[in-house]
Amino acid sequence: MTRRSPRATTVALAPALALALVVAASAQTPIEMRRNSYSPEQDVQLGRQAAAEITQQLPRLNDERTTSFIQGIGERLIREIPADFRQPAFRYSFDVLNLSDINAFALPGGPMFLNRGMIQAARTEAEVAGVMAHELAHVILRHGTVQATEGQKFQLGAMAGQVLGAIIGGRTGAAVGQVSELGAGVYFMKYGREFEREADLFGAQLMARAGYDPRQMAAMFQTIERQGGNRAPEWLSSHPNPGNRVQAINREAEMLQVAASPGGRGDLGSVHARLKSLPQAPTTEQAARARQGQPAGGGASGRERPTGTTGRSVRVEPPSSQWRTHQPGDFLRLSVPANWEPIEVGGSIRYAPEGGFFAGGGQSTFTHGLEVGVTRMGGGNLQRQTDELLQGFARNNPQLKREGGYSRTTISGRQGLTATLSNVSEATGQREAVNVSTVPLQDGSL
Repeated sequence: MTRRSPRATTVALAPALALALVVAASAQTPIEMRRNSYSPEQDVQLGRQAAAEITQQLPRLNDERTTSFIQGIGERLIREIPADFRQPAFRYSFDVLNLSDINAFALPGGPMFLNRGMIQAARTEAEVAGVMAHELAHVILRHGTVQATEGQKFQLGAMAGQVLGAIIGGRTGAAVGQVSELGAGVYFMKYGREFEREADLFGAQLMARAGYDPRQMAAMFQTIERQGGNRAPEWLSSHPNPGNRVQAINREAEMLQVAASPGGRGDLGSVHARLKSLPQAPTTEQAARARQGQPAGGGASGRERPTGTTGRSVRVEPPSSQWRTHQPGDFLRLSVPANWEPIEVGGSIRYAPEGGFFAGGGQSTFTHGLEVGVTRMGGGNLQRQTDELLQGFARNNPQLKREGGYSRTTISGRQGLTATLSNVSEATGQREAVNVSTVPLQDGSL
């Protein structure tokens, strides 16, 4: 059993007993909740499961001053969540991980984690609040399960790892539950740009209500970019720029009225001094390797690299002339080339040749092979459901393009549809052809 530190404050939202100051101008950008197949209670369950994995595998910072500082900011922000967006089931908590990487993430239902490196990179309390407001926006708008709704839907237990990988990404994602194996695949390893834009704008509005200048969110993103140098920090890799990010946040800030600064502000300077006096924090990779009893350098070479299906980066062989039969579920039997190996990825199975599957930096993708999975879309006929599926894929992969219409196909005796798409491979940077086939199952799934 994992025992939580008493320093990790959990806050349950209750109906407000008094009216708060009205601080947002009527001209602010309207944000609406998206369609979601998951209940708020399922968000909480997913977040709780993922948070348990994190606290088991990554070190928390045991420092009262720093933790209280972060919790104070978090509590001020959640008090200002608009009534229409409050979820009584959600349980917000704020923890600090003793990791030097510049990263922060929040999980469905409320748990938030900030790396020590993120706090040390910030120049002002408002910059810290900017990152936290952005992460809270993802939780409040339920982006994790909305993204899962628009893509693949599997059993809730499998989804914990999938949503965790999608939210965290990068090396943190790799350290938690081996996300390269549990992740939701190439389409769900990070938030799409539409979700990032919503989190930027909603987070800016939340900052203004809490008494923080929203322009400090934009300033923090610039700070993160500068701190990263030639290599993008993990936070930027899992939170892609939706386009003109800084300008969009500053434009939103011009439409917002900032509430009077609340009393009892923390002192970031004293927090920085305290952190500087502590032993140096490890990177996420170092902490993960230490947990697994591996050398901190990452083996003989000391470098992380994409791995093939047996741990070697090799040239992809052509399909074998020999075939093997597999039955990934009770609804399907299929034959694949004998040199294609099965790889479980969350709730789906990929079949790929040696060197055709890559896992590294918390992400996984494949350049050759086949993936089989089950998803449940909205109502309608097969074509409408397939349209919805492809739209979900494209929403998070702007390079994914459909080529022509559907063709008829038969899979395991079921009539289905096949669509041909083109994409730019995340593994090679080259254009690739993708065929997506769908057939209806008896329970309404695809």
